[in-house]
Amino acid sequence: MVRSLIPWTSRELPRPLERLEREMEDLFDRFGFEGWLTEERGRFLPRTDVAETEDAYEVMIDLPGMKPEDFTVEIREGSLWISGVKEEAHEEEGKTYHRVERQRGEFRRVIPLPTAVDESKVQAEYVDGVLKVTVPKAESAKPKRIEIKS
Repeated sequence: MVRSLIPWTSRELPRPLERLEREMEDLFDRFGFEGWLTEERGRFLPRTDVAETEDAYEVMIDLPGMKPEDFTVEIREGSLWISGVKEEAHEEEGKTYHRVERQRGEFRRVIPLPTAVDESKVQAEYVDGVLKVTVPKAESAKPKRIEIKS
């Protein structure tokens, strides 16, 4: 038995619920539930880790193959917004593609910040395809230790 690969084509098939999917994605975006439809065409959904320490929120987002000018980091509406475009690789003439899995397209990750933050001290660092954003909490949001008298 001989197996052959089926060439990939860029033709898109019509999807009857595409408009509904876009509207639901927009609705979920507004409430901070990014990426419930991870396979939406034209969307790149980078993997993201969000951690909290006593003093700050730390966000790590995988953006392989991108340059810092390809994305933006903003604090707005009480959330951290990371958005950009991962450019499409152009198909080369003379090649038959049998599989195309690398994600590309526009992306936007909105991470709600549950407490007040110090916007003037936010730091972003991009090393080896990983963006790390540190968002310090405002002094009013940090836990205060109460001395117990006896």
